[in-house]
Amino acid sequence: MRLGDIVARLRDVGLHADPDLEVSFVCHDSRHVGAGALFVAIRGLTTDGNRFVDAARKKGGVAIVSEEPPQAGVPWVRVPDAREALAVLSAAVLGDPASSLTLVGVTGTNGKTTTTYLIDAALRAAGHKVGLVGTVQYRIGDSSTDAVRTTPESSDLQVLFREMVEASCSHAVLEVSSHSLTLERVHGCAFAVAVFTNLTRDHLDFHGDMDAYFAAKRILFDTLLRTDGHAIVNVEDDRGPELIHASRGKVWTYAVDRAADLHAEGVALSLEGTAFRVRTPMGVFDVKTPLLGRFNVANVLAAFGASLALGVPPEVALRGIASVPGIPGRLERVAAGQDFSVIVDYAHTDDALKNLLETVRELQPRRIVTVFGCGGDRDRTKRPLMGNVAARLSDVVVVTSDNPRSEPPEAIIEEILRGMNGGRTAERHVVVDRRDAIAKALEMARTGDAVVIAGKGHEKYQVLRDRTIPFDDRQVARDVLGRLSVRGGK
Repeated sequence: MRLGDIVARLRDVGLHADPDLEVSFVCHDSRHVGAGALFVAIRGLTTDGNRFVDAARKKGGVAIVSEEPPQAGVPWVRVPDAREALAVLSAAVLGDPASSLTLVGVTGTNGKTTTTYLIDAALRAAGHKVGLVGTVQYRIGDSSTDAVRTTPESSDLQVLFREMVEASCSHAVLEVSSHSLTLERVHGCAFAVAVFTNLTRDHLDFHGDMDAYFAAKRILFDTLLRTDGHAIVNVEDDRGPELIHASRGKVWTYAVDRAADLHAEGVALSLEGTAFRVRTPMGVFDVKTPLLGRFNVANVLAAFGASLALGVPPEVALRGIASVPGIPGRLERVAAGQDFSVIVDYAHTDDALKNLLETVRELQPRRIVTVFGCGGDRDRTKRPLMGNVAARLSDVVVVTSDNPRSEPPEAIIEEILRGMNGGRTAERHVVVDRRDAIAKALEMARTGDAVVIAGKGHEKYQVLRDRTIPFDDRQVARDVLGRLSVRGGK
């Protein structure tokens, strides 16, 4: 495609290159540049792409897109916003694949992954071929790969959209993170349905405060949602009413414990699953799902509302939702013949941990033994808050390492422990090594207990200061349980 044709889509562009240059693809990572690449130099959080202009040119990059002034002798496109340019140019070179898909975006602090899985299942039950983009995996029809990040960089996202179109997908269901909205990874995408799950404390290291965090989420509703689209909003969240007023398109609210367009009644919780009745603008329906816990009632309501907005018949949507046995790393049970429960969950904020432990408590275990830590180089304000939640809602807490990254694990743990003072916990243990911590919790467990391993969920790695190592809480738990004799009567 001609350079002049694709840069014509940009605003306030300065073209310092031959407009007839042929562009084969758009790239933001110099390591992936090849012949015919248009390299977009982005100032990232830790490095500046402008440092790699020479490397990109040597590897066959035909031109550079940058916010910086042009370099002499280098084909250059100067733009006011490199991230916006990356999104626009990537879509242009790939033939605007998103325009051939019905886009569904789910945003919020907690519940995004579960809600997207449920919407995906409802659409599949209706006979649609679906693409899924989220924290756990990227899926195109029946093919999937492990996710690199919740919402990929715009150029990578557009490639996924193109692959979905070529695979005859009709819909794409996306977890839309606040980072992706702020960093314009979904710039130019027009969403048919936008879902808001909730807003609780997280990512303040990036956004600064809760107002800025919410402002990022709001972009999906007041900018990216189509004017003929449909917003599905959790009215039980404090930010729900503000989002209702800000949203484009039609708005449906949902709630578990208050009046809303989609409202749950008669909620029954058990270890076998959840059942309730839902009142909707299209009638009253009985819902059954294998998913556990009251917070999953909200996720089902959100997914059901989105499915109805997409035109899926209610009975078909509910059949699809009921077919989802569980979500990887979300209240995922590990069973190896032991006489106590082991539950692995991604909960890594104080609100998510609170919801998780309250859900487990409702299932009436003898004791709750909680293993958790907090990630390094991330929002420090939530560490004592998570410690307080764990202390209040557990019987035994084993504080350990999560993904410490560049921070000393012991320092992170110390901040967690500050919030645990005054908690009701009878026992507290600090075991820095996460594998040893999981082993200690499982060794302490007795008949009827529930061991909750929180924070990493589906992740298959642990990020240390100097390396990333293979680490899966679920597999570690299985390994430990395999070493322990199957116990009874304790």
